[in-house]
Amino acid sequence: MSSTGANADANHRFVILISCIATIGGFLFGFDSGVINGTVDGLQAAFNSDSVGTGLNVASMLLGCAAGAFFAGRLADIHGRRTLLILSALLFFISAWGSGAAASSAEFIVYRILGGLAVGAASVMAPAYISEVAPAEYRGRLTTIQQVAIISGLFFAFVSNYLLANFAGASTAEFWLGYQAWRWMFWVEMAPAALFFFTLLFIPESPRFLVASGQKQRAQTVLARLNGQSSAQQKVDEIYNSLAADHHRPKMRDLLDASTGKVRKIVWVGIGLASFQQLVGINVVFYYGAVLWQAVGFSESDALLINVVSGAVSIAACLITISLIDKIGRKPLLWVGSLGMSVTLGLVAYAFSTGTLAGGQLSLSDNMGVLALIAANAYVMFFNGSWGPVMWVMLGEMFPNQIRGSGLAVAGLFQWGTNFLITVSFPVLLTSIGLFGAYGFYAICAALSAVFVLKVVHETRGLELEEMQG
Repeated sequence: MSSTGANADANHRFVILISCIATIGGFLFGFDSGVINGTVDGLQAAFNSDSVGTGLNVASMLLGCAAGAFFAGRLADIHGRRTLLILSALLFFISAWGSGAAASSAEFIVYRILGGLAVGAASVMAPAYISEVAPAEYRGRLTTIQQVAIISGLFFAFVSNYLLANFAGASTAEFWLGYQAWRWMFWVEMAPAALFFFTLLFIPESPRFLVASGQKQRAQTVLARLNGQSSAQQKVDEIYNSLAADHHRPKMRDLLDASTGKVRKIVWVGIGLASFQQLVGINVVFYYGAVLWQAVGFSESDALLINVVSGAVSIAACLITISLIDKIGRKPLLWVGSLGMSVTLGLVAYAFSTGTLAGGQLSLSDNMGVLALIAANAYVMFFNGSWGPVMWVMLGEMFPNQIRGSGLAVAGLFQWGTNFLITVSFPVLLTSIGLFGAYGFYAICAALSAVFVLKVVHETRGLELEEMQG
């Protein structure tokens, strides 16, 4: 092999390595989101909360996520992508310890909000960082690994919850050192949080941030490690020329069109992508999966095991997306995913509509129970083969360099804000219009998302970040 070829291979390995380190944030994002799934009964017992209180306990993290995504996007334009990822790692660790140790609902909510700040920051910074260090030809595949990491985090949270609950006898039973199993479910997260923090110390800062902040020499050094010495200076010039004409530091006002004073169209597209990803109801499955399946007759143990199966299906869907996203593009995956979700959600809603209430519990026939289970897992597969990873890929790459941080801040705020509204409303919907009404609403939103993709979303496959139009 020539020295040029060897250097290129070394550069690719380095890009993949640092991208994988960034995706540990996605793993923690998934773990922190999914761990709550098996702790709902423990929270109700420990804090004596009703359906509204349980919804707030479960969704409290999402308030922090919205704030974390918004402020991380802005602070990353000032302090850098790597710095914000390191801060998120610290917050993950503190939140994991405090959530398990909480003695009251108020204390628990405080620590969950801190975890939300970490999740929000990681959710926007990890895909942004990967997009800004990866070459266009395989940027989509590397950024999609973020979703694999998220689902892996969810999967391991489900497995951990399942094993702890079974070893202890129930999530509310004592497990080790006199603490209930649900508390240990949170404490398990401290290990990957520590790993994330220490590995982040060894990755470079984003070269796009360095150029935007006037550190062109540092940017050239990083780009030489990423792409090779021969193209580093040229890439620095391309990044520099893609910024504002007066080369001012990125700021929120850049989201407005200079000629009209109105919000740029690309910002509205980002808001739409971020909001629709949550309006299809995916996190109802993630946060309330155990409660959902218990509501249709499964035991707590069986319900937690179904979550493990859903996690495995999700990972398989993401692996398919990795193989396709840089070949067929982002837009086709989103459109097919929208159609698939609308059909499978409709089937789940239909199955639930046939159920009967007995003693406050919904009961399905064997056939309808099987239909609900298969359709729900097919829905999860469609989501994780499309909107799950592709939305984050697009948000990380679709904004021009000048407004990437600010655009992510606003889109992230809407993504997590919509997530909060969907999550906190589900326990109320469950007791008012039932599962049929809730899932019927999510099916309608999935159908509308297909129209949105066809009308306003533009393909970004193969484009360098410096070519993105705003």
